[in-house]
Amino acid sequence: MVVKTISFGINGIDGYLVEVEASSTRGMPKFDLVGLPDASVKESRDRVTSAMKNCGLQICSSHLTFNLAPADIRKEGPIYDLPITVCLMLLSGHIMKNTGDCGFIGELSLSGELRSVNGVLPMVIKARETGLKRVVVPPQNAKEAAVVDGIDVYTVRDIVELKRFLNGEKDLQPVKPEPKNESDTARFVPDFSQVKGQQLAKRALEIAAAGSHNILMIGPPGSGKSMLAKRVPTILPDMSFEEMIETTKIHSIAGILHGEGLVTTRPFRSPHHNVSAVGLGGGGSNGIHPGEVSMAHHGVLFLDELPEFKRSVLEVLRQPIEDGEITITRSGQTCTYPCSMMVIAAMNPCPCGYFGDDTHQCTCSPQKIHRYLNRVSGPLLDRFDIHVELPRVKFEELRSDISAESSEDIKKRVNDAREMQRERFRGSDTMSNATINAAQLQKFCVIDKEAENVLKIAFEKLGLTARAYDRVLKVSRTIADLDQSEVIKSNHVLEAVRYRSLDRKYWEN
Repeated sequence: MVVKTISFGINGIDGYLVEVEASSTRGMPKFDLVGLPDASVKESRDRVTSAMKNCGLQICSSHLTFNLAPADIRKEGPIYDLPITVCLMLLSGHIMKNTGDCGFIGELSLSGELRSVNGVLPMVIKARETGLKRVVVPPQNAKEAAVVDGIDVYTVRDIVELKRFLNGEKDLQPVKPEPKNESDTARFVPDFSQVKGQQLAKRALEIAAAGSHNILMIGPPGSGKSMLAKRVPTILPDMSFEEMIETTKIHSIAGILHGEGLVTTRPFRSPHHNVSAVGLGGGGSNGIHPGEVSMAHHGVLFLDELPEFKRSVLEVLRQPIEDGEITITRSGQTCTYPCSMMVIAAMNPCPCGYFGDDTHQCTCSPQKIHRYLNRVSGPLLDRFDIHVELPRVKFEELRSDISAESSEDIKKRVNDAREMQRERFRGSDTMSNATINAAQLQKFCVIDKEAENVLKIAFEKLGLTARAYDRVLKVSRTIADLDQSEVIKSNHVLEAVRYRSLDRKYWEN
């Protein structure tokens, strides 16, 4: 006798169909599991049999063979406990009805209760695409699964309740998505109105948010670098539904949803400087998992104390920043994760932090400063569109009664600039000025004669690389968008060049 149930697996951020087949034949009682399972999948045998016995469900005494198809793809994790259990209950006569229109995802405890698993959202999306009408998931994953329209999501406490539901003995209602009443920015208490001084840095961050540009802030300790970075999510444009789904899928796979539903606010990830290359980029010895760059997808990746990161770790960023995705290969397995993010980095101007400060004397030698700053490679530096210096905030600015501009006011200008970009790039894969390709650069970054002369002088005097030249044009395009101007003018180029002056000041040989 052969029975079959439907489950799913994860490849990158997408789910794929897995058919769980079970066969019962005469012979010595035995439980075989095939289909390229990893160690955690093989352990399902013990969890499933113990759960059924502890729930009072007798197991048929015969040679049992379970196959996870397709057999050429490695299966990982405990997500197949539930579909294997359903197959075993079908073979043992505990379930009498056909389960072909229902998918099953979940881990079992030894008592038969369902436990949460990672990656439920992309698997439920795949279930809907496959044409299934129903899917059963653990209660802890109900909110994220209910986000998907067009498929009924059910949860059960344990396999006894599941048996009664599948046999029609108990009526369960599909889980409904929870409405979100709070605005996207309501969760972010910090506001730009709380920041005293640092007008140049605020302007630079506004430009960065308007064009999704990467930005590097340099200043002494206490100048407000981290404080400003943490307020950037409050001025970023609201997420579209497609961005919410894609971001939630990554967070679901990474296991950081913590029972929540749809991610509605742009992520802000701030890894410590001792993070490993695997932690930042993704991978791992136990399967391939998304790293910090992917978990910051459609949001902000903040790297504080940039030179303190290992150089080998920082070099992991070069390709993801450029391409907006990262491909990871481990033991013959390859996954590609999206990582379209805005990178904000902060650093001191020297090891002691007071180089150029007018109130503290720097104790670092020129050689020490040079070694410190050169921990950041030139190619990585080129990938930061904007560099801005933050001076120490003066006492008069801290005590000033003048109210600073709020995040809401800044966000309105950012949204207007992004709307211009959406219209400009409609029908293409480009989403913002930061990702303009070479062909679009010439088409959309139209500059007048005066602006061209300014750009030529800056290119020659600063010794800009070709990549830095492109970045200046892209930032100029964003500044023009903030002014609602289709043509890039000389003042737009001058301001953009101002944010590249650190190329010469800090990294010249």
